[in-house]
Amino acid sequence: MATRREFLQLATGIVATATGLQTTVSISAAPKPLRILMLGGTGFVGPHQVHYALARGHEVTLFNRGKRPGMYGDSVEELTGDRDARVGEGLSALSGSRTWDVVIDNSGYVPRHVRDSANLLQGRVDLYIYTSTVAVYDFDAADSFMEAGPLASLDDLSVEQVTNKTYGPLKAECDRIVRGIYKEDCTIVRPTYIVGPGDSTDRFTYWVDRINRGGDVLAPSGATREIQWVDVRDLCPWMIRLAEKDIRGIFNAAGPASAVSREGLMWGLRATTAAPVHFYWPDDALLDSMNVTLPLLGTGRASYHFDNNASMRAGLEYRSLADSARATLEWWQAVPDERRSTPRGWPAPETEQAVIRKLR
Repeated sequence: MATRREFLQLATGIVATATGLQTTVSISAAPKPLRILMLGGTGFVGPHQVHYALARGHEVTLFNRGKRPGMYGDSVEELTGDRDARVGEGLSALSGSRTWDVVIDNSGYVPRHVRDSANLLQGRVDLYIYTSTVAVYDFDAADSFMEAGPLASLDDLSVEQVTNKTYGPLKAECDRIVRGIYKEDCTIVRPTYIVGPGDSTDRFTYWVDRINRGGDVLAPSGATREIQWVDVRDLCPWMIRLAEKDIRGIFNAAGPASAVSREGLMWGLRATTAAPVHFYWPDDALLDSMNVTLPLLGTGRASYHFDNNASMRAGLEYRSLADSARATLEWWQAVPDERRSTPRGWPAPETEQAVIRKLR
């Protein structure tokens, strides 16, 4: 493990981000170093948390399947296992009497897995932070949600396969399980779309890249529908600070600070490029008839709002769209050509232009 001195040198020098880019930052040491256990830590969100935690002087232990060993050199301790106690060694690496100050659960998607880890660690961690999602809400019951809003129900508790249909109800049940076991000793963070450098979903990245290239751009349908997001570089340091300050409760992590429509998002991204751009605005019916799905901003989605006042009172600051767009584009242009040539879920140029021809 790195020493505290090495942590502080990292904090005041060049901090490598999870994306492979490097950013000169100055991060002060936390008042008190914490022992942090992260369930996950090697995907999109985890590395941003890990690097910030290390820069603040915390001791980090990762528990995951070990598919990406050595990402952080010897700066973190790595425990290998599986969230599913029925697979291989399961959770055995977490067994025993060892304690941590806080656990951050980024990888809990299946209720049985979350229940097993939450029970196993009960009494051995002071605070359990669960990364939930705004998808936990019951969208048939309301269209605007504060943290106490109704959650989706999982009709069949034996379901464990995560699909577009089951994702929200499964996470809702996980959310309930953590709160049921830990009561006042947990913090639930419910992010909306997480964007920024390193985003493996390629959803927000599509719009940043496409608009930057200019020309005739197929905009999303439902121009007046609200869209909310949170930059990973805001979310992850804030979650570490929640642990440092022992802040407990439930928080929608859903920016920006004021409401933005899909049309507003398009024009906001348009302002970040000097390339000439002309938007073409379809309706749901046209996109559906041509079997076209646009990343992040699909058809048939009502306009929902997630109240973010609690998160801002707890210190979460939402950076500007321009900042998120610029950093995402810089990251995307720096990744290997092979990665950029195979984005996830992007419409082919000929598909986009076929819809545009219908709109002319």
